[in-house]
Amino acid sequence: MKDLHLLAWLTQLGLSTAVPLAGFVLLAVWLRNRFGLGLWVLFVGIGLGLLFAIDGFCRSLKALAQMSKDQGKKPPVSYGEHD
Repeated sequence: MKDLHLLAWLTQLGLSTAVPLAGFVLLAVWLRNRFGLGLWVLFVGIGLGLLFAIDGFCRSLKALAQMSKDQGKKPPVSYGEHD
């Protein structure tokens, strides 16, 4: 179960980096074709995509580090387990 949970986080890490980059590049290509804008739109799309991909990568790594830090703690005591 632990390995499956880590696999889900690895998938989330990949998606949080790949989707913003691909999305902004596709948006830039669409804007360029639709409105006849110059090549600069593509570079802006790549730059924004990289910026958001790096942000998503950092957020995923922070969440993974927090999750690994919380694994060492004892779970909270439920109602029926009080001494």
